[in-house]
Amino acid sequence: MQHPKVTLVGAGPGDPELITLKGMRALSSADVVLYDALIHEEILSFAPIKAIQVFVGKKKGVCQFPQDEINALLVEHALKHGHVVRLKGGDPFIFGRGHEELVYVESFNIPTEVIPGISSSIAVPELQRIPLTRRGVNDSFWVLTGTTRDHQLSADIQIAAKSNATVVVLMGMTKLKEIIQLFIDEGKAGLPVAIIHNGTMPDEQYVLGTAATIVDIVAKSGISSPAVIVIGEVVRLHPEYVIDKIKEINDTTNKK
Repeated sequence: MQHPKVTLVGAGPGDPELITLKGMRALSSADVVLYDALIHEEILSFAPIKAIQVFVGKKKGVCQFPQDEINALLVEHALKHGHVVRLKGGDPFIFGRGHEELVYVESFNIPTEVIPGISSSIAVPELQRIPLTRRGVNDSFWVLTGTTRDHQLSADIQIAAKSNATVVVLMGMTKLKEIIQLFIDEGKAGLPVAIIHNGTMPDEQYVLGTAATIVDIVAKSGISSPAVIVIGEVVRLHPEYVIDKIKEINDTTNKK
């Protein structure tokens, strides 16, 4: 007799070594793994060879499994096979619809567990040496989605643009121009911006600029989704900005 259970596991931002030990242990006991598009294949190797692996990821313009079907699959596999691990990129509760899945599964009286993951919103800037908070620079940070459920620009970004907070935007590349314009409209054309593509992965790319220049820089670089957008004064703490500042001070000193 099977003992149904569903475990939501955050797989982290991409690098397979950034999944938690608890997440790995959950995978090692899985009978079925339902995984998303950005899950590294090495992470799947933590699951038993006999475990059923089901891809349910969504990519831009491609949605093979609507959310309702994913919910149904979780219940179906749990009742039929036992322990289902729902493997989601980053953290399952940050724009991952993990809580929706949790509530649906629990409505069938199936036991559940949540194992948090490292969110790309924090890890990706951090690995580029960009702290989301820094004493004397800012007091908070916002993590926002670029588009709402109805594919509109989130109204919260306009509010965030008025603050001194670091603003981190996920899933925002298709609306980059609109997002940046909100900061320009607030008189922040000189505010530094970093865009990091495939963060934590070997093929990671990034560009730096300001609100006034970043859209053109992105167009020339060819950087696209998946990417994390970081807007705020803390971007000036990126090593390239620091090196440029040191050069500027040295040049000034040498001229004297």
